[in-house]
Amino acid sequence: MSPSPEPDETAAGPVYEGRPLVRPEDEVVDQGAAFDMATLLTRRRVLSVVGIGAGALALAACSSGGTSGTSSSSGSGSSDGTATTSDGEIPEETNGPYPADGSNGVNVLEESGIVRSDITSSLDGGTTVEGVPLTFTFAVTDMANGDIPFEGVAVYAWQCDAQGRYSMYTEGVEDETYLRGIQVTDSNGEATFQTIVPGCYTGRWTHIHFEVYPDAASATNVENAIATSQVAFPEDMLDEVYTLDTYPGSADNLTQVSLATDNVFSDGYDLQMGTFTGDPTSGYVGSLAVAVDTTTEPGLSQPPNGGTPPSGAPGQ
Repeated sequence: MSPSPEPDETAAGPVYEGRPLVRPEDEVVDQGAAFDMATLLTRRRVLSVVGIGAGALALAACSSGGTSGTSSSSGSGSSDGTATTSDGEIPEETNGPYPADGSNGVNVLEESGIVRSDITSSLDGGTTVEGVPLTFTFAVTDMANGDIPFEGVAVYAWQCDAQGRYSMYTEGVEDETYLRGIQVTDSNGEATFQTIVPGCYTGRWTHIHFEVYPDAASATNVENAIATSQVAFPEDMLDEVYTLDTYPGSADNLTQVSLATDNVFSDGYDLQMGTFTGDPTSGYVGSLAVAVDTTTEPGLSQPPNGGTPPSGAPGQ
């Protein structure tokens, strides 16, 4: 592991890259998500001036990943197939019982290291989840400005693991922080995560949660979210994945619910259905076009019953 960068000392206290530390008593790497994202954006601006070099390669490891091979979602796609536009505003949905965004007991958004593209392990480098690999891209557009790519917004994504457990909530994994992360969209409005195909737990269709924030600094308080929604998965893909032993119980749980009866997707899911290519052996690449309208008032609610994950889920 690389040593922690050393802050500079000024009369006003320690600073790093010209910015005062929000936690002067802690190391630079422990200043929280907002400080991390500000550092990331500062380095991106530098790279845009000096060009691509070794520093850019290092930055790419902790920012948006590639999207080659992603097929288009609803709306039009780019030349490589990545979803770029949607046919309408992304539907507003509940953030569910397990968001860890400060609205239900815990807040991972304030943790240093939460800005990352690979969300398959916990923040401390501990547990890494098993499951079918999935590279997923959110292609965010700004409806208030002619559906142009929404550069610089922050996307927070979270999901359950292959056993249907949510880190930070489910019994046995309360101390884990895997399958949660933030990415800031690039000039194409894209934020890409390396994750796994989620499991299916009792009462819910397979999904990924996400929130969109107006900028990097605001992605630590759920009240700042400008969109909250969920990604749906196609049944034929799930039928193949859930034959694997890695996903115990998911096949049976999926048979007990449908998109038509799911308490989130039953009112329509066309704008939330991701598009995927791949197979259970080599993994999948997926995408969703997410149109955000900043002129509408976002809503935030929690359902009376968000479904109970198996294997010792927390109470509702």
